[in-house]
Amino acid sequence: MTSSSTPSLSLYRERLLQERTQLLQRIAQQRGGLVSRADMAADHFDNSFQSRAQIRTERQTEFAINEHETAELGDIEAAMERVDAGTYGQCSDCGVAIALARLNAYPTAKRCMDCQTLAEQHR
Repeated sequence: MTSSSTPSLSLYRERLLQERTQLLQRIAQQRGGLVSRADMAADHFDNSFQSRAQIRTERQTEFAINEHETAELGDIEAAMERVDAGTYGQCSDCGVAIALARLNAYPTAKRCMDCQTLAEQHR
């Protein structure tokens, strides 16, 4: 990301910080504060009138959401580390510059489209 036509790394850093702030606010709002997702699920779904299967399904949904949010937060943190290291915008697999359109659409991208496609095919 050294070309004069590329946006400043500070702009990407600012966007990543905004995304992190919004994610943390969304998590706090969904939980009703700084309660852990597990505690919230236990309180929220501890209803004797619900079937055990329904409670189990709802708890599994809560835990899946938590895992997704944790991964999203980790992706943001990793992207900010790449900004600090000066490697943001370079594919972590092949080292080529990640297309600006991709970074603008998905600022936590760590791979170019070709390498991302290969990674997804191997999953």
